[in-house]
Amino acid sequence: MATTKKTTKSEPKKANAAFLKPVTPDDKLAAVVGASPLPRTELTSKLWAYIKEHKLQDEKKKTLINADAKLKAVFDGKAQVTMFEMNKLVSGHVK
Repeated sequence: MATTKKTTKSEPKKANAAFLKPVTPDDKLAAVVGASPLPRTELTSKLWAYIKEHKLQDEKKKTLINADAKLKAVFDGKAQVTMFEMNKLVSGHVK
């Protein structure tokens, strides 16, 4: 005879406090997302809004971001980065 497990509803996941803690962009990043402190999630949203507004996502390979003058300063002078590399580079511009 097979035993059945009692299923219980799992509680909703709590947001990671590290993502909700406000960070302050440095001058280079502030030129793109603004200078006021904001949570990392909102910073990422604003960064993607900027990328889409200025059509900086590569047309052929969507994982690549083409830098304009403002983003080139954030990307340490690189003209193109992957979206994963972008997150790493951006984290160096927050306090």
